Amino acid sequence: MLIFVLAVFGLLFTKQSVQAAERVVLKYSVLRESVSVEELSKLAKTGETSRSLKTYLKLANRKPEELRSLLNRNVDVDPVFLSKVLNSFAGGMVLNPIGEVIHTPSKRANKESLRGTLVTSALSDNNIRLIEIFENYPTEEIHVDGDRLVEVYQNIEGFLDGLPRLPF
Repeated sequence: MLIFVLAVFGLLFTKQSVQAAERVVLKYSVLRESVSVEELSKLAKTGETSRSLKTYLKLANRKPEELRSLLNRNVDVDPVFLSKVLNSFAGGMVLNPIGEVIHTPSKRANKESLRGTLVTSALSDNNIRLIEIFENYPTEEIHVDGDRLVEVYQNIEGFLDGLPRLPF
């Protein structure tokens, strides 16, 4: 029954991919730049950087390779297990700090948006990558604190490493 519910959940979010994020407002220090998800996907897949993104990263004192590495960094996770965990009290504790780094423009419904995005990202290949989060995020625009992206991975990895000790 749970697998059926998750499959329906996944289909609903797949159907929403038309409404998935189109732009990422990337903030490094005091600099902010709106970048298309398409540009970031291209960087993640091919390593090619658009002129505007390359200029922005240079101003932010960041290298395209560094961002590409973050976009492609992989966290393996079973989507059914992830869904159970994220819908628990412990899941809320990990979603809050991630929501401070990756959030909706209004900073409302962050937990819900992240929960759905993380599960949707894990459904197809049993792992989560940052670029998948951007591609699956259910709002047109995402705001991201680039200086704290590594922190997001550390939160997710640390949380998932501690899960075998939790009673699920």
